Amino acid sequence: MRHVHRARRAHTRRIHTDRVRTLGNRGHRARRAALPAAAAVLTVLTPQTAVSAAAPAPRLGECAAGELCLWERADFRGPRRTHELADTDIESCVPLPQGTSAASLANRTGRPVTAYQSAECAETGEFDTYPSGSWAPRTDYRVRAVKIWES
Repeated sequence: MRHVHRARRAHTRRIHTDRVRTLGNRGHRARRAALPAAAAVLTVLTPQTAVSAAAPAPRLGECAAGELCLWERADFRGPRRTHELADTDIESCVPLPQGTSAASLANRTGRPVTAYQSAECAETGEFDTYPSGSWAPRTDYRVRAVKIWES
């Protein structure tokens, strides 16, 4: 009887020890897996924070109230072309002069403006409508015509 009791106690101790070892290994594995994940998050976030802190936002181009301003190059650089409501037909296609296009724009007209890739305001090309107060340092395409809407 004493021999059976000792054997049972040894078996129970072995099961308990194996269970603790298994749980301990699982915890160790989880910690081991969590460390590289945490390091990866820090690695990914740290450079972006440093870069975004170092890179200034693009400076807005000069554009007076009531004007639609178009720049030949991105980030409001290059020659600027302006259109005012007084000299622009509302809801009419206004092509830019032959051979010119724009890569950035500011809409301060007080009305929505659609910028077209097509010089004829054709909707088969790319086009986007910019609400009043929009500043677009980079358009997705070369703007060749615009249309100012009533509202």
